[in-house]
Amino acid sequence: MVLLVGTSGWQYRDWRGVLYPPQVPQRLWLEEYAARFATVENNNAFYRLPTADTFAAWRQRTPDGFVMAVKASRYLTHIKRLREPEEPVHRLMDRVAALGDRLGPVLLQLPPNLRADPESLDACLRCFPRSVRVAVELRHPSWWQAERELRRVLERHRSALCWADRGSRPVSPLWCTADWGYLRLHGGRATPVPRYGRTALRSWAERLRDAWPGEADDVYVYFNNDTGGAAIADAHAFTRAAAAAARTSARAAG
Repeated sequence: MVLLVGTSGWQYRDWRGVLYPPQVPQRLWLEEYAARFATVENNNAFYRLPTADTFAAWRQRTPDGFVMAVKASRYLTHIKRLREPEEPVHRLMDRVAALGDRLGPVLLQLPPNLRADPESLDACLRCFPRSVRVAVELRHPSWWQAERELRRVLERHRSALCWADRGSRPVSPLWCTADWGYLRLHGGRATPVPRYGRTALRSWAERLRDAWPGEADDVYVYFNNDTGGAAIADAHAFTRAAAAAARTSARAAG
């Protein structure tokens, strides 16, 4: 397994003095981030989809081998609620294509009040090119009750069920639906909050190791507990925990 470990976003002002030297202007933060991490989850695209020129600029500002996952626009997931997905998916892919070889998975995070609708999810996933990895973060419990149909849809498209953690506990079933994985950690219970403790990080590293034992299996891990730079510290600590697990190659620092 190859783990690519990073954070959900990089433009947090309270990271100045933690990850970013005080003298470095904000316009150069991506370069600073990419010198220390192998991947980032671009969650700004959820709120406002950047232009193709912006994605192209991000590609030019990051080194070879850097990977940017992109959270799909809320227009597709929260406003349209997966209905009529062709146009928003085409617009998304038309813009993120400018990332070229920097493009990682696309994340579909569905609203917590969107009940299970495997048919609509299937129609949405069909709109993505087969070459693009799509991870799906589901939050309404009715999805787990539709396990057989849901797993069939995800496996058909080689889409990963996004594993998620809140409070140092899994909040989704730990199903493997593709030969690659995607994990989001939204906040732990260690001090200072929202840090993760060593036991929680080690447990996640072992779960991933056991779920994706193949040497070529990619697993993307993003820490979404940005407050106070917790995500930075936890991403590095998780990389060390994962590297200690057998059959694991972890990439965080560039």
